[in-house]
Amino acid sequence: MKKIGNFVLGGLYQKICNLALYSIFLVIAVYTAVLVYQAGHLRNLIHETNEKQKESIAEISRQTMDGILSSSMVKSTRMEAYIANDLFTDAADKVMMLSDYAEKIFAEPEAYPYHEYSFPDPEKEGEITIQLLVDEDARPGDPDVDSRLGLVANMSDMMASLYQIGGLNSCYIALPDGVMLLADDHSAGKFDEHGNLMFIPIDERAWYVGAKETGTLYFTDVVQDVFTGQIGIMIGAPVYKDGELAAVVGADLFLDNMAQTINSSGDNGSFDFIVNGNGHVVFSPMKSGLLQVKANADAVDLRGLENKELAQFIRNALNQSTDILTVNIDGTDYYVTGSPIEAVGWVIVSAVSKEVTDQPTVLMEERYDSILGDALVSFNNAISGALRMIIVLLIIVVILGTGAAVILSKRIVTPLETMTKRVVSLGGDNLQFKMEPALKTGDEIEVLAESFANLSAKTLQYVDQVKKVTAEKERIGAELSMATAIQASQLPRLFPAFPYRSEFDVYASMTPAKEVGGDFYDFFMVDDDHIGVVMADVSGKGVPAALFMMVSRVLIKSHLQNGEKVSDALTNVNNQLCEGNDAEFFVTVWAAVIEISTGEGIRFREHEFELHPGDSFFVYTDGVTEATNANKELFGNDRLLSALNKNPDADPKEVLKNVMDGINDFVAGAEQFDDITMLSFKYNGPKGD
Repeated sequence: MKKIGNFVLGGLYQKICNLALYSIFLVIAVYTAVLVYQAGHLRNLIHETNEKQKESIAEISRQTMDGILSSSMVKSTRMEAYIANDLFTDAADKVMMLSDYAEKIFAEPEAYPYHEYSFPDPEKEGEITIQLLVDEDARPGDPDVDSRLGLVANMSDMMASLYQIGGLNSCYIALPDGVMLLADDHSAGKFDEHGNLMFIPIDERAWYVGAKETGTLYFTDVVQDVFTGQIGIMIGAPVYKDGELAAVVGADLFLDNMAQTINSSGDNGSFDFIVNGNGHVVFSPMKSGLLQVKANADAVDLRGLENKELAQFIRNALNQSTDILTVNIDGTDYYVTGSPIEAVGWVIVSAVSKEVTDQPTVLMEERYDSILGDALVSFNNAISGALRMIIVLLIIVVILGTGAAVILSKRIVTPLETMTKRVVSLGGDNLQFKMEPALKTGDEIEVLAESFANLSAKTLQYVDQVKKVTAEKERIGAELSMATAIQASQLPRLFPAFPYRSEFDVYASMTPAKEVGGDFYDFFMVDDDHIGVVMADVSGKGVPAALFMMVSRVLIKSHLQNGEKVSDALTNVNNQLCEGNDAEFFVTVWAAVIEISTGEGIRFREHEFELHPGDSFFVYTDGVTEATNANKELFGNDRLLSALNKNPDADPKEVLKNVMDGINDFVAGAEQFDDITMLSFKYNGPKGD
């Protein structure tokens, strides 16, 4: 580094300054390149954008029109279907009223008197009357037929009322005998041009046949009324007595108003039409093409057209209301929607020409082109002025940026240099980093310096603590090592323990859970013919338990070697241990004295058992059965027995090895929580056996 006046060449100062200048020039270079590129392609981009905007506007316009159509057409069509369905449902309800009343009359004929009836009277044209109509083979004068006609004539008032106020164009009841009673005000229409009463083939009429065959309410196709020539449908319903057809009731519903409404809908590129359940057009304003109304024999089933889109639309619309769809009908694209008239199984369809709905979009595109041309001229003028302004601003940015880079570099580097010098000076006994005025910058540098100061102070404290802890740990470690060695030396460790005695074999082990443990075992000769065996578990862990263990071991051994009985020895040891036992330690003990010459043993509570040559016993502390694996499961008695039975004839050393192997396999490396102490004794029998 080289210092010239207040400026430093090289080092961090120059790097920060260079970084700032490089950043400024890089930004300017990139920005300039972008401006040049954008200036060269901006007009093409604007042109492409405008085209996309134009397409987007057209699409939005179409979507808006579609939304308007969807909202208006769908709602309108569903409303028309609802009104028509209500008309047919109301008529059907009135027919069912006639059916219910007729069934009641046939079920209780004795409750109704004979009612008069008569043939049509042309003089009563315009009056609502109940008229008798017959077919050529009918026998209206037959007593049986006359009786049934007189019975059903009791419905005259109801039929007259339904005709007058129910919106029906006629209502009637027909018997299987070829006779019927009809209510309307067209009496004169029942006679031919010669004044003769016309015969009606009643059992051939569609409403009669349909109701009889289906056994339920039946709607006919659109037909022309025989008497008035008006367009409508007929509704029939069967009446049963004792399971047999007794009559068919029905009504006429003229649809001239519906036909007129549909025929007048074909204006301004939109129209409605109605299709029945057979796929035939029954009402339409079209005079030619697929949607022209034709007689049933010549009608086209729209559900089976080769025009798959239209055929599928009709099938769907007959079942449920549809959204707006685009289909081609006779070479013209239409937006269509349909809603079923459920009562009769028809569908009413609304259609509007796509060409008509697209006209607002075409006009909008033309207007957009005009506005865009004017906007491009203004844009070209504005962008030229903007480029000049940008160049001037870039020059100003370079000048200001260079000055700012120099000043900023100096403000950052000066406190860092001071901090670096102080850190370099640290060493040996001088490990304390102290704050200086130059480091109080009020920013992250000051925070960093304070962190160094705090860190150095904590480091000095930590070093002192480490020295103390290390010394204490070394002292404790030495004491524990000594305690471990002392404890281990207190237990019999040399095996075979009594190589000169062939009458028995004994082996034991103690694996402490910590450096020193509380469990212990012991075996010793009480005299030449008796051996004492002890297994004990002291409460607690560590050094206190180990100290209590050694005292307990010495006392137990001393009392047993003095010749005391096992029960007396343990009682005396218990009394001695309780004296001054403020820490309340306790020890669990199993002890036995084996008479070598006979195999007789005595343990606590004076229980005796006899060992035969080859018999063994195994004693252990709870650290064996309570050894725990990673799943918190205990080794338990069953696993212990399994390990002992692995080789029942094994010598004591192998017995302990089998048990320890079983424990190690079970815990699989889990931490040991308790001392594991075991002893195995095998009685071989007296010498010479």
